[in-house]
Amino acid sequence: MNRNNKHIVFGLLAILLIWMLVAGMGQWWKFRLDLTEESRYTIGAATQEVLANMDSPLEVEVLLNGDLPPGMMRFQKGITETLSIFRSYSNEDINIVYNDPLQMDKSAREEYILELASYGINPTNLHSTQNGAQTTKMIFPGIVLRSADYELGVLLLKGEKGMGPDEILNLSIENLEFEISQAIKRLYTRDKRAVGVIIGQGEMEEDEGYGMVEALNEDYEVYKVPFDQAKSVEDLLSFEVLLVAGPKEAYGEREKYLLDQYLMYGGNLLFFVDQMAVNLEEAGGEGTVAMPFDTGLDDLLFRYGIRINRDLIQDLNFGYHPVVGGEFGDQSQIISLPWPFYIQAGKMADHPITKGLDQVQFRFASTLDTVKADGVSKTPLIFSSNYSKKLSSPVRVAFEDMSSEPDVTSFTTGSLPLVYLLEGNFTSFFKNRFVPQEFDEAAFIPEGNLGRVLVAGDADIVKSWIDPSEKTPVPLGANPYSENVMANREFLQHAVNYLVDPDGIMAAKRKEFQIRPLNKVKISQQKTLWQSINIFFPVAMIILLGYLQFVFRKRKYEKH
Repeated sequence: MNRNNKHIVFGLLAILLIWMLVAGMGQWWKFRLDLTEESRYTIGAATQEVLANMDSPLEVEVLLNGDLPPGMMRFQKGITETLSIFRSYSNEDINIVYNDPLQMDKSAREEYILELASYGINPTNLHSTQNGAQTTKMIFPGIVLRSADYELGVLLLKGEKGMGPDEILNLSIENLEFEISQAIKRLYTRDKRAVGVIIGQGEMEEDEGYGMVEALNEDYEVYKVPFDQAKSVEDLLSFEVLLVAGPKEAYGEREKYLLDQYLMYGGNLLFFVDQMAVNLEEAGGEGTVAMPFDTGLDDLLFRYGIRINRDLIQDLNFGYHPVVGGEFGDQSQIISLPWPFYIQAGKMADHPITKGLDQVQFRFASTLDTVKADGVSKTPLIFSSNYSKKLSSPVRVAFEDMSSEPDVTSFTTGSLPLVYLLEGNFTSFFKNRFVPQEFDEAAFIPEGNLGRVLVAGDADIVKSWIDPSEKTPVPLGANPYSENVMANREFLQHAVNYLVDPDGIMAAKRKEFQIRPLNKVKISQQKTLWQSINIFFPVAMIILLGYLQFVFRKRKYEKH
C-alpha cells in the first residue's frame, strides 16, 4: 500500500470514529455542528429570532423542480438545505413542497404564472448542453411562502450586471438566508416600525413619491412629516429613518437643527438631493440650461463629511428618454432616444446594501466628494461606469442632442461614486454655534455615534415615472417606456433596512461562498477509488453502527 492510499485509509478511519462519536452523542444531546470554512450551515442571530417569532406553520413551495442541469440542481439543493436549517430553529413546522408550474393543467397554469409574475417571479430560459445537444428549459427560480393568513413569493436567482452564470448562481446561494428570512419576517411581522418622509420644502408630489412609499410599505409604516409641526427633536424620535427626497425650497436653520439633532440622538437620515435644477419641459428646441440650486443642506452635509457638487454626470451606460417623434393621424408617436444623463449604474460595492443588486437608474445625478470629518467612515456604494464624464454648471440640456451619437472620446473621467454611506461619530453642525431660539439649549447634543447617513446627489432615484396611458405612477425601477426593470426599489429597501438594523437580517448578505472547481486530473486518476468509497463506505458505517447498537442493547438488557 503506497503512502497516498495509507493517508486515505487513515482519513476514512478517522472520519468513521468521529462519526460514531457524534452519532452516539446525538442519542442524548441534540446539537448542530458546522465544520465548513465559510460557516455555510450557520444562520445569524437575527434570522434565528425571526424563526422563533413565527406563530403559525409555514408552507414553502419550491418552484425550481424537474430535470435540471447540475448548476440548478446545486441551487435547488441550497434552497432545500437552507429551509431544512430554518426548520431546525423554528418553533413552528416548515413544510417544504415542490412544484413545477409548467406541469400544471393549462387553465390553472396560466393563472398561476400570472400570480407568480405579480411577485416578481418571471420564467427564465435556461440553456444547457446534454449529450452534445443544446437544450432550453423554462424555470421559475423562486419560492412561494404561505402562512396561516398571508402568501408571499420571492425571486431567489439574482445577480449584478456583468456577472457570468456561475457567479450569479454562487451569489444567489450566498443570499438565500437573507432572501428567505426577510420574506418570513414580512409574513409574520404585525407591528411595523415607522419611517418618516419630510415634507414642507417643496418635496415630491404624491404621485412622484408613490414608488418610494410602495417600496417601504412592505416592512414599515410610512408617514409624512411636516417640519413646521415639529416642536422639538423628541417629536421625530419615533421614526427609525427620515427621508429627505427632492426638496425644491431651501432648508432654514430651524429645519437643519431638527435634522442634525435627530441624527445626534441616534436617528438615521437619507438624503436624495438634486443639486442642479433641470426643467425638461424647456428641453425641446434649442434646449435649456441646468443651473445650481441651493437646498440649504450643503453646510450640514459638509460637516458630516460629504459634498454634493454643482455638476451633472453623463455616462455611456445610459438609459433612454421618451420624446415625441411625430404624428400618426391624431396620435403623437412616442419614441425613446439615448440620453447620457440617465445613468444605468451596475457597478456596486461589496456591501450588504448593494450586494447582488442589478442596475440602478439615476437621472441627472451630481458627483459626490468626501471631506474631512473626524470619526466618520465614508463608504461609496454605487458607481457610474468607467466611461463617464462630469459637466460643470451651467449644463446644457437639449433633446436635440439625442439625435447625434455622443462623443465617446470625451467620456474619460472614469468611474464616479453616486451614493455614499456615512457611519461613525458625527459632530453636530451646531456645535460651537447658536441654537435656534425656539429650542431648548439644555437638550442639545454636540456629538452622536448611533445614527447613520446615506447621501445621493439625485432625487430621481426614488421618484416614480408616470404611465402616460393610465396617468398613474409606477413602482420604483419600472419604466412605462421600457420593458427593463431597474433595482431602484430593492436598493431603497436594502438601504433603509441596513440603516435601521445593520446587524440584523441584512448581515446575512455578508456571507461569501468560494467557488472551488474540481481538479480534473485527479478526477480522471482517482475516479474508481472515490466511486467505491461513496458506494461502500456509507453502507459499511450504517452496518457497523447497527451492530454496535445491537451489542449495546443486548448487554444492557442481559443484566436485568
